[in-house]
Amino acid sequence: MRPSLRLWATATAGKGLRPEPMALLPPIPLYRRLLRAHRKFLDPEMRILGDKYVKAEFRAHRNVENPVHLIGFLTQWQLYAQDIEGKSWVGDKLDPAKVEKMSDQQIGQLYELMKAIQKRHKDEQEE
Repeated sequence: MRPSLRLWATATAGKGLRPEPMALLPPIPLYRRLLRAHRKFLDPEMRILGDKYVKAEFRAHRNVENPVHLIGFLTQWQLYAQDIEGKSWVGDKLDPAKVEKMSDQQIGQLYELMKAIQKRHKDEQEE
């Protein structure tokens, strides 16, 4: 069966307009990639914090069966790995739309993280 020219044209019409979807890594290779990126691109204190967080999150999501939730989880971690490897996260600000979707507990954790970072910078300036 030979595809018609019109069918071929519609199948290739939008290729230049949107980026290619990234291939989603399976959980274990993604987990290893994250730990490797932390080891290579973060200073020791941030690496310890990042490694603990990655390990806790992957452990907490080990038994997730909802495919939509799993795809979202892996996609966000893969984007995070790309940011760490490209150093594009330095000086980046949070998206207000993402902050609005956060729970009160998540906002509280974010606030505690902000205070810890401010304290660290203050301590470094005093030395």
